[in-house]
Amino acid sequence: MQHRQPRRLALSAIAFAALLPFASIAAFAQPSYPDRPIKLIVPFPAGGPTDTAARIIGQRMGETLKQTVVVDNRPGASGTIGTDAAAKSAPDGYTLVMLATPTLLAPHLLPRKGYDIFKDFTPVGNAYELPIVMVVNPQALPDVTDLQQYIAKAKAQPGKMNYTSAGNGSFGHLSTELLKNLGHFDVQHVPYKGSAPAISDLLAGQVPMMFSDMIAALPHIKAGKLRPIAVGSGKRVSFTPDVKTVAEQGFPGFDASSWGALLVPAGTPKDITARLSDALKGALADPAVQQKMLGAGTVAAFLPADQLTTRMQNDYAKWGKVIKDNGIKSD
Repeated sequence: MQHRQPRRLALSAIAFAALLPFASIAAFAQPSYPDRPIKLIVPFPAGGPTDTAARIIGQRMGETLKQTVVVDNRPGASGTIGTDAAAKSAPDGYTLVMLATPTLLAPHLLPRKGYDIFKDFTPVGNAYELPIVMVVNPQALPDVTDLQQYIAKAKAQPGKMNYTSAGNGSFGHLSTELLKNLGHFDVQHVPYKGSAPAISDLLAGQVPMMFSDMIAALPHIKAGKLRPIAVGSGKRVSFTPDVKTVAEQGFPGFDASSWGALLVPAGTPKDITARLSDALKGALADPAVQQKMLGAGTVAAFLPADQLTTRMQNDYAKWGKVIKDNGIKSD
């Protein structure tokens, strides 16, 4: 019996060694990521700024990854429907979702949600900025050419002037309410269902002011039908370089920046997330991509995952306070 044990161990070692080449071949034969198309869920309708940016970025990322990135529009409920679908997807790197500011803030406004944006997703990177601009109808407010003139006019008739937005809880709504709190003036909110009808009535003079996303307002600014009086972001933007920021006009630190970012379901392997992040960073560094995004009213702006996480946390808390303090409810 004592002689048989070493013999069995020797035979086992020989058998194991014989299998090693086949194990190595099998490992080598495993497909490398990505080996099939990647789905990018956009939880907003086709044609909007989030969708347009996603398509531009996705195409360039696909060239880097050597796989097609397919945009899947799943709009509804401030982006929560499509985001919920992404949260329930396999964490294998083949499903991404474009997070936009309204979806980040949706839990403050909507009573029901099927996911936790901070627990159920892993950030890939910030993708774009969507500048917002305060515009007035020049016929309705002919003597208002800057923010302080607008505030002075509002204070002269408290509660009697109106402003519009794309809806209750929209970023334009929140930004104006924050400015009202800081500037101690009162104007009444007239919400619409989307930026298109809001802009339409602004152009018609039914309401005199709106904090609009740049992509919706820019054609009318260029045509002279709307007058920009302040930019919401912390820095001036190339679309309207002569228009001062809110911060420059008496409100230091004011920064109302809408943005979009790529996320993957939590549990996605770190190496795959890192590869996606690198592909996103490379896409946004491409001058051709930058120009296309500018043409769509967005600004390419990469932030790595750790900085994006901080931004998400800060904006969630900041705008959540605005929503709570002003009793804002969703439509």
